[in-house]
Parts: sequence; structure tokens; C-alpha cells
Amino acid sequence: MLTKQENEIMNSVYRLCEGKGSCLVSPLEIMSMLPEKRKYTVERVDRILRSLELDDYFDIIESDRKGERMYVITLHANGVAYKRTSIQMKRSIAFKVALSVAGAIITFVVGRILVGIFS
Repeated sequence: MLTKQENEIMNSVYRLCEGKGSCLVSPLEIMSMLPEKRKYTVERVDRILRSLELDDYFDIIESDRKGERMYVITLHANGVAYKRTSIQMKRSIAFKVALSVAGAIITFVVGRILVGIFS
């Protein structure tokens, strides 16, 4: 399971590479897709990208283009399946919340029935 920052960066990388499997991006392109309230820095983005690479979401090759740092990102199986995994996780959380609410309602109803029987 990814942290919130890893999830945001992986979502950005997925959108940039969507349909192609690989892409050439700069850290500033990735940062432009991230929420401004988190105040990401280039070093922080680089560190998170490296951790996602270790988790086998993609391969990163660093290069320079006219003095600007660029990343060549090639998605792996985990990276390609990121969106599907994200949707499944959201469904799982929604199911658990619905199950908890249903359990609370059933408990309340059974409690009221027992109070009515024994009073």
C-alpha cells in the first residue's frame, strides 16, 4: 500500500505515461500535476520516485536535455495495473464502511427489540 505522497506521484506518472508504457518527463512536469498544498520539492519528488522504482512500479533512467534533468520512465506490471489496483482499494474501503454501518444498524435494532421484550 502506498503512502499519500507516493500515491499522488504515482498517479501523476501514470497519467503522463498512460497508453504508452513509457515517457520522458521532467521533475517539474510531475510537480505541476501535484497538489500545491503539499509543497513538494524536486529532491522530495526524486526520493519518492526512487522508492516507487524499488517497489517495482517502473524503471527510471535519468538524463539531461539542454541542462535540464529528465526522467525516462518505463512502467512495469505494477505501474500498468496501478489504476485498477487503486479502484479495487477504494471499493474495498467502501465495502468495509458499508459493512460497519450495517452492523451498527443491526446491533441497534436487536438492542431495541431486546429492550422491548424485557421491559
